[in-house]
Amino acid sequence: MTAALISRYYAAFNAGDADAMLACVTDDVEHRVNEGEIRRGRALFAEFCGHMGVSYREELRDIEVFTSGNPNRAAAEFVVHGTYLQTDPGLPEARGQGYVLPAGAFFDLRDGKIARITTFYNLNDWIRQVS
Repeated sequence: MTAALISRYYAAFNAGDADAMLACVTDDVEHRVNEGEIRRGRALFAEFCGHMGVSYREELRDIEVFTSGNPNRAAAEFVVHGTYLQTDPGLPEARGQGYVLPAGAFFDLRDGKIARITTFYNLNDWIRQVS
């Protein structure tokens, strides 16, 4: 069930289906992104998903989900293939630049849903690619 949940979450991401992503997370989900603030709760996670859909078009490829004997933890590694659509404050100007960025994520799971998502990528590499 653990790998299936993470796979379902990423399938929803690739489909651009924020509602299906939200269905995979707990009401009090903790979302930690590389170089960013911690978002707590489904409402802030939904806001983030909406922002991402406007500023970026991304597809995750080569997704590998890792699980162990602990049903409450998982990890994933993938490659982000994206287009920078709209300038994010404090970041380089968006002009439709493409980028390819290795990334990974760690998850805490509770009651069949994702309770924490921690995402890592090389921000400096991304800036270099879109500058």
